[in-house]
Amino acid sequence: MTRVDRDLYDQVAAIPLENGEITYHETAKIISMDANSLKAVKSLDESSLSMEKKVVVACAGTTDLPVAEEAAVTLEAAGCEVTRIFDVGVAGLHRIINALPKLQDPDVGCIIVCAGMDGALPSVVGGLASVPVIAVPTSVGYGAAFGGVSAMLTMLNSCAPGVGVVNIDNGFGAAALAYKCINK
Repeated sequence: MTRVDRDLYDQVAAIPLENGEITYHETAKIISMDANSLKAVKSLDESSLSMEKKVVVACAGTTDLPVAEEAAVTLEAAGCEVTRIFDVGVAGLHRIINALPKLQDPDVGCIIVCAGMDGALPSVVGGLASVPVIAVPTSVGYGAAFGGVSAMLTMLNSCAPGVGVVNIDNGFGAAALAYKCINK
């Protein structure tokens, strides 16, 4: 379940479960469930269940973390390997340059980039990476960010090839698209 606040989680956690365990991912605001029937499947040969490619989830600043974590936790629940790269915004280009080894790793099949404010980071990553980049505008930022509309318009106008855009704060939708990109 996505977009779950602590109060709702407490209500759900009070319900006895017979067939699994739930976990609350507070930053992502997600409740995931590990069903007992899936535990038997997970104990099978793990290599036959894993994806060939992994997904990088990057965010410009720490205020973008909830959306980035929503994407990362969703992908992990689907069995994907996720590499997180946080706080690599274009305000300090040295940070994204330091992240290049992770972004250009040959095992990476897709990159999700969450950014608010001016929304420039996905274009920069798109110019540095050879895999699809999914841009996620976030509703945070200083000045006239207009609840993420400013970042979204920048991302939609990206001149970097291979950058697609999902809606504002849609980490779940970005994860679903990334999954489809790597699940061949």
